[in-house]
Amino acid sequence: MTRPDAISDTIPPTETTGPATTESDGSRNGSAIVFPGMGPASFAEVGKFLLLDPYARVRLAEADEALGYSVFDRFRDAEEDYSVDFQIAFLVNSMALADRAVDALGVTPTVCAGPSFGQKATAAFVGSLSFTEVVRLTAELARCEEEYFADAYEDVVTHCFVRTPQDRLDELLAGFDDRGAWYDSSGRLDAGFHMLSVRERDLDALTSGISAAGGYSMYSMRPPVHAAAFSALRRKAEEEVFGAYGFADPSLPVVVDHDGSVVRDAAGMRTMMLDTFDRPIHWPGMVESLKGLGVGTLYVTGPDNLFHRLDVTKDNFEVVALGLPKKRARERERATALDRSRAARVRRGA
Repeated sequence: MTRPDAISDTIPPTETTGPATTESDGSRNGSAIVFPGMGPASFAEVGKFLLLDPYARVRLAEADEALGYSVFDRFRDAEEDYSVDFQIAFLVNSMALADRAVDALGVTPTVCAGPSFGQKATAAFVGSLSFTEVVRLTAELARCEEEYFADAYEDVVTHCFVRTPQDRLDELLAGFDDRGAWYDSSGRLDAGFHMLSVRERDLDALTSGISAAGGYSMYSMRPPVHAAAFSALRRKAEEEVFGAYGFADPSLPVVVDHDGSVVRDAAGMRTMMLDTFDRPIHWPGMVESLKGLGVGTLYVTGPDNLFHRLDVTKDNFEVVALGLPKKRARERERATALDRSRAARVRRGA
């Protein structure tokens, strides 16, 4: 079992070789595209963007062609939160928002990063795989995971929780150890913000302990993710899926999500995408690496309710969240359009 406090002890020094500006000279003028990890979202929110946004429609058509069916139709009918078609829809929207950032806003990133599921969009954005290849890879990996978790760790979930100090979490996990209850660390996102994989029968004990420690439980994910115990899934994915894909060198430096190291070649991209199965993510390590590469502005391109809101993110960067339009934003746009229409009628004397 891997304790959450063990992750930070394994973070190596950040590689900053090459022309990237470093924080040591006092300037952080670079920018990074960050593709967020996948979180819960409603069909109404995601589906509307897929149909109405012009950048999303282009990417959706490419995904349909790659898979040979309508992603939108299957996503609409999906019953599971993290179905393969939900994953494809999330990927499509993330890429569409990055397309908009580059095309409409003129964003020219110097670095790219993608924690957790965001790795997939990252691989397409930096050209290590084509977008259609990433679509097929995502669908194949989803089926690979489904097969694996049907026979192994089928009762395990990954639980996300915040405001839980490390010493109180250590006490809670010591109780798990005393009872012989299984757990494994799946990530650290901020101070007091953890991801922990546990058996479902122990979830109530975990959430009760989190509450007693003054923490707050957010949500649980099934299938579970990013734990050392899932090394057999990594091997299965490498043997059954990755062999069909040839990776290219990335066009930008890419920051790895489990240790903050920097990838600059095809082999590193392939290894990074395999590491996601059995290496806990560590967003603070990524933050330090991005700073070391001279990044001062993060463009978070994707449906994100998490990474751009974290204190460790806001405290270290200027953050531009390019996510799905929110209801209030859409209402303001409609109100602005109505005002313009009324003003035009007045000018015409209508």
